[in-house]
Amino acid sequence: MIRDLSRFENKNFDALVIGGGINGAAIARIAASCGVKVGLLEKHDFAWGSSSRSTKLLHGGLRYLEHLELDLVAESLRERRVQLEAAPHLAHPLPFVIPVYKNDARPLWMMRLGVWLYDLLSAGGRVGPHKALSADEVARLAPGIAREGLVGGVEYCDVQMDDARLCLENVLMADACGAAVANYARAEAYIRSNGQVTGVKVRDVLSGRMFDVNAPVIIVAAGPWSDVIFRADRPGAPRRLRLTKGVHIVYEGQISSKAFLLQSRGDGRVFFVIPFRGNTLIGTTDTDYDGDLDDIRVEPQDIQYLLREAARVFPAISFDHAKIIDSFAGLRPLVAKPGDPSRVSRRHLIEEQEPGVWFVMGGKYTTYRAMAEEAVRRALPRCAPALARLRPYTLYGSGGGEGGAEDFARRFGIPVDTVVYLQGVYGGKAPAVLEIARRDPALKEPLCACSPAIAAQVVYAREVEMARSAEDIVARRLGLSYVACHRGHCRRAIERIMA
Repeated sequence: MIRDLSRFENKNFDALVIGGGINGAAIARIAASCGVKVGLLEKHDFAWGSSSRSTKLLHGGLRYLEHLELDLVAESLRERRVQLEAAPHLAHPLPFVIPVYKNDARPLWMMRLGVWLYDLLSAGGRVGPHKALSADEVARLAPGIAREGLVGGVEYCDVQMDDARLCLENVLMADACGAAVANYARAEAYIRSNGQVTGVKVRDVLSGRMFDVNAPVIIVAAGPWSDVIFRADRPGAPRRLRLTKGVHIVYEGQISSKAFLLQSRGDGRVFFVIPFRGNTLIGTTDTDYDGDLDDIRVEPQDIQYLLREAARVFPAISFDHAKIIDSFAGLRPLVAKPGDPSRVSRRHLIEEQEPGVWFVMGGKYTTYRAMAEEAVRRALPRCAPALARLRPYTLYGSGGGEGGAEDFARRFGIPVDTVVYLQGVYGGKAPAVLEIARRDPALKEPLCACSPAIAAQVVYAREVEMARSAEDIVARRLGLSYVACHRGHCRRAIERIMA
């Protein structure tokens, strides 16, 4: 899929989606599947914002139970199952341990009740059993965990995913279904005729060129930027969103094969310590944000908070700033409500700002498909009959992601381990990457010793996945920013191939 803005210039669409994060990508994918002529515009790269800066979990939201948001948890657990079936190459069950200490904000009985209710709400779609743990059992599962004050714990199961690639697969599926999609294309202003919005003026971010795109229906799924667009025509209008910043760090080495949901001693909120690509993902913070949306920074106090809380639970580990591979910050675009940011609901809001202009706000990653389907149903009522036929939900790499690795290895002359790795990234589309490798033997070579990624993936990212820069590939197509490559050889190899 080559980035081709001629598909947009002065063209007429039935609907135009602004925002290439997970919600916008899914809206375009679902609308195109219903036969709608739809365009998708993203001003940065696909998944550049919040959709690649999450905790990498598809989960029901265990902590939402204490706020009695049972319907939100139940919906999230249903959608968790949908994504497991749609993208088994990108989503995998992951066991969690919750150690509970004497002075924790949530006592042991509450946590045990919570995981029992969590599984009950999954309505047969649970991904693993839960069980109560004694203090000794927690200690056996988590060598080196603090024992003082430990009263017991629970174990349950959730799902880990690749957020950036899940978003990208929705974009690619939208394109495969007939949508026109483009990254680095910014919607600058509405076009109006007789007071009615009839399209948008678009700027090609890479060249600076402006052009018009016509559509009677505009769906804004711009995440944290939604208020900017909403208030552009209504200066002084109250904010619809409350933005909170979530910071994560990727720490070198794997603390445990189990994931942990932990309670902060300082503010009582929960955070995670999760095995991630051979390393450990620690996060997240949850603080109000009112800064530059295009320059969200990780502050020293954010890192200190996460390392301090992790070190309190794992005192045997000497957490060292030098072992932080990466840190990243994303924004949660929550529907505005007062109170503690950690307690603001993750429910979504879909509303028509003016005739033909719809905004999709709030929500959580796990429920993106349900949100997108609702947005299409409301903004494009004629799609309602077709929506019922979009079962099961499929993505670009759905199907064929497992098995046949040895056959592929023999056919393409590539090690079995490399084939298995490619199937884990691309699912059923892995053979397309192998074909690129076959046409040039040099493209079979690993980019670096630090990961199994091969040169053919760079070409595939450029030719099929619309990557425009080395950063697009490092951060979102291959996720190499999460790998400890101390010499930076991966990036240099990618830059050479891109050149």
